[in-house]
Amino acid sequence: MHDLQAKKAASGRAVPASGELHDVRIRFAEVMKGYVSAEATTFSDGHDDGKAAGHALALHVTVAIEDLGAFLSQAEHAGTLSGHVDCALLGGVCPVQAGTFRLMPDTADRDRKVMYYQVYCTTPRGEPITFIGNKQVQHDAPLDTWKDTTTLFVNVFHGHIDPSEQSQGKLWVTGIISLGLMDFMQVLRGLRATDADGATSVAGLLAFGRFFAGKLWDVYGPHLPPAPSQPQRRYARFTTEGITGAEISTHPFLTADGLRLELTRFARTPCDDVVLIVHGLTSSSDMFIMPEHQNLVQTLLDEGYGEVWTLDYRGSCRFPYNLARTSYTFDDIALFDHPAALHELRRHIGPQRRVHVIAHCVGALTMAMSLFGRTVGGISSAILNSVALTPYVPKWSQYKLAIGPWASDYLLGIDYYNPGWRRERGWSIGKLLAVSADFVHQECDSPECHMLSFMWGSGRPALFNHANMLPVTHERLGDLFGGVGVHYYRHIHRMVTSGHRAVKFDLDNLRYAALPDDYTSRVADISTPILLMQGQDNRVFADSNIRCHEMLERIVPGRHRLHVVPGYGHQDIFMGKDVANDVFPHLISFLREHSHD
Repeated sequence: MHDLQAKKAASGRAVPASGELHDVRIRFAEVMKGYVSAEATTFSDGHDDGKAAGHALALHVTVAIEDLGAFLSQAEHAGTLSGHVDCALLGGVCPVQAGTFRLMPDTADRDRKVMYYQVYCTTPRGEPITFIGNKQVQHDAPLDTWKDTTTLFVNVFHGHIDPSEQSQGKLWVTGIISLGLMDFMQVLRGLRATDADGATSVAGLLAFGRFFAGKLWDVYGPHLPPAPSQPQRRYARFTTEGITGAEISTHPFLTADGLRLELTRFARTPCDDVVLIVHGLTSSSDMFIMPEHQNLVQTLLDEGYGEVWTLDYRGSCRFPYNLARTSYTFDDIALFDHPAALHELRRHIGPQRRVHVIAHCVGALTMAMSLFGRTVGGISSAILNSVALTPYVPKWSQYKLAIGPWASDYLLGIDYYNPGWRRERGWSIGKLLAVSADFVHQECDSPECHMLSFMWGSGRPALFNHANMLPVTHERLGDLFGGVGVHYYRHIHRMVTSGHRAVKFDLDNLRYAALPDDYTSRVADISTPILLMQGQDNRVFADSNIRCHEMLERIVPGRHRLHVVPGYGHQDIFMGKDVANDVFPHLISFLREHSHD
């Protein structure tokens, strides 16, 4: 509280002493209305599908803050909720049994705040449900304050679940509700601050208003970017200390077009089911062996998969191939890298053992291209995260893909983009771009995080939700991610503008004659079962895997599966601090379905 008083006193705003506010109570009521769907898995789809079907949801709640002094001084800034949820899909009016409201609690994000609503209800049929809603208060578009502070993104789960473990809950409906202008005026008219005697507390109203305005200023007011300081390296680059109880060996191999790539083998016990894990573009196999949390390789070993391999293909930051002007496309990875890796893997494990693939981002896209392009075979099952055969990207990313490669080649003379530019000595075009990214992305103090958002996706940050990342992981971004060649963006753009399909980049180049022009053309012929994964908050490839699953269901219904993880974005699916509890059980369950004792 002293820090809060000092901060606001410095800005010329008097703050009542906490002793004056502990007896002050705040009350206000809100009515938010919108649409939800029981079939959709993203907020926007839930709203649009629900609106088309007439599936409305209304939240009628009263917010109560019993001790304004404690509310202001505590980081959670929490109150209670009472009222009801009204939704025909849920059976009608669902009374609130218990509810929590948090008004922009203090977080690691510098310019992103959340208004959090969580209530336990019971449906008219006696079924327990958990309603979780968030207003995302973040200045990521001009004049977006009204929309941010009145739009609630909603998930409703079966049962009374732990809100911190919503990724493990069974989703019932999802969508978007909002506060209309007249409803907002009702909130203002109904806002009350009363003291212990029940009289109106003007000091309480002023203190609450200043708190709310101050939080909004933190988000929407102008700020200078933080100065980058060199982080202390806690873990060595390419460390394997995150893996215990396994024999580790590296296995280099050559591709047909003359690149040296590498497989790493983690062996504990003989196993008929071998797992191969593939990273995304600009990262490396290090994302699966991180020592700061229970990582994927260690989890697989502990779950009885006694032989796990990771692949570093030409997109890995362990190699220098991305730090030069090249004409590589995803076709090169699908035609040369994955087939050579599977050939080398089979050379060590033999032809009879079952191989299961877990792949992420561009690794997943290109593995799908290899699989459906028939350059690889003999895969018993595949788990593909974020994108597979139908790339979709946010609108802002479409603009970047259209303009970025041309501007890089012909205006800036840039061969690649590097998240580590900001910390380099001296000045260059790359460093100037990184400084510009710092001004646009002020949500944290990591210039690597800012550049990664500039390079990929649309959001603040784009690659993950900050809340899911350990501070040490956030500090390691410069080690975990590297540069990316500009030409890869052209292939993504080609796919996005070709009906959101994985297509060959150069149809007339005989080098790629073995590949199909359209990788989706052979969907019906490939029997390998696939689990398509993605985070509900994916801001890199949006709802690509949801669209892919819809396409696959139309062609081969029931063959493949989709799982969307609430509360997760793109990269945190594998790199988040709680993935061993929130994400990995879904992967293990799918693998077990297609493994044999």
